[in-house]
Amino acid sequence: MELSTIMDQTIAFDPELIRRYDQSGPRYTSYPTAIEFHAGFGEPEYRRACARGNDSGRPLSLYIHIPFCDTVCFYCACNKIATKDRGRAQPYLDRVYRELALQGELFGAERTVEQLHWGGGTPTFLGRDQMRALMDQTRRRFRLAEDAVGEFAIEIDPREADARTVVLLRELGFNRMSLGVQDLEPAVQQAVNRIQTEQETLAVLEAARGSGFRSIGIDLIYGLPFQTPDSFLRTLARIVALAPDRLSVFNYAHLPERFMPQRRIDATTLPSPRAKLEILRATGEFLTDAGYVYIGMDHFARPDDELATAQRSGSLYRNFQGYSTHADCDLIGIGMTAIGKIDTSYSQNRRTLDEYCGDIDAGRLPIFQGIELSRDDRIRRDVITRLICNFVLDITAVEETWEIPFADYFEEALSRLSSMQEDGLLTLDERQIRVLPKGRLLIRSICLAFDAYRSAQNEPAGFSKVI
Repeated sequence: MELSTIMDQTIAFDPELIRRYDQSGPRYTSYPTAIEFHAGFGEPEYRRACARGNDSGRPLSLYIHIPFCDTVCFYCACNKIATKDRGRAQPYLDRVYRELALQGELFGAERTVEQLHWGGGTPTFLGRDQMRALMDQTRRRFRLAEDAVGEFAIEIDPREADARTVVLLRELGFNRMSLGVQDLEPAVQQAVNRIQTEQETLAVLEAARGSGFRSIGIDLIYGLPFQTPDSFLRTLARIVALAPDRLSVFNYAHLPERFMPQRRIDATTLPSPRAKLEILRATGEFLTDAGYVYIGMDHFARPDDELATAQRSGSLYRNFQGYSTHADCDLIGIGMTAIGKIDTSYSQNRRTLDEYCGDIDAGRLPIFQGIELSRDDRIRRDVITRLICNFVLDITAVEETWEIPFADYFEEALSRLSSMQEDGLLTLDERQIRVLPKGRLLIRSICLAFDAYRSAQNEPAGFSKVI
């Protein structure tokens, strides 16, 4: 039975409830989150996890990190290297090829890569020949699924791509892309150092459609300098006119003490908290009226998009690349800072270019931290994933899967949810937790109740606000 038969996918905006529950918390692309990774998990532990994964026969997901950007966007919190020197890419790629070889030796030849993602940075910082070579090296070391099965995605900066590049990417096997736009207003673009015309975006989008890309998403950010509810609606109207399959509307978290480029943003030009809430409210209303479905965690999709279909069927999943339709994969992270999820473990590669290259040159996997999940971690991850993907939790299914009495095991969490039930964020009984329209924008706050690492803290450190 599809979940759509027991819930709709609408959202409701309640400013008072948002103010009350808008706390800091993870985005739950993993549980436990990366803040819990530790140096006691290294290459030996990773190799043991790979051996266990091979016994499972699960398909694979492959993430390749390209860290370079031609210019730095002031809002950016990603791990990247801003440089005009295109010559820096090849030495890095040479190490990536060697890491692909090292990683490829750890996985059985029968295991198929069903999900591939190039992220950054700016993957299209690479030249066309370098893109061809990277995909050739990937196919040498791993068996990629057929196009009809595989979910092969790439992040695109329209300023760094043209129609020829898009055609090449499709020829290489990519069938999904996300386009970084953020905002189309000139004053906003100037303030964040990302000058990008609407025509540049349209040219890439039209080339992708003409080349047969199956899903095209556009990324926007609200809360940037000089944004107002009216100005952001102008951007939304122009973007919706392009009819992307998916839209991501991220909340800008101004944390200049953590992210150096943000220090170049004048905080006095940022919209007030009240204005940000109004932008969020207007965005949800506008996109819903335009026919998009709220998937969760800033994501909207057309009702016939794979993400919306997977959510209705209860098969949606979430990992380090965001929402996915491929749930049961071991994720291999390639490149500096890349994170992997193998069997019951998470691992992360070296964060700096020199450290990463040093390990590869020494013939070592560049893993410097990670975590082996306990049984409790796995149970809580399952609960959080079901809630954050589907807005509903079948308590009986969790009890049967993990052989636990849910009410006893999660007594403390359920106590925290009681006030949320009173406030209309969710309904809770012995069979089901169902997130209501007022609670869907606050799903991160709801999931915090099940987070054993965060729930004891009023304001978990190291995370952005939910809204």
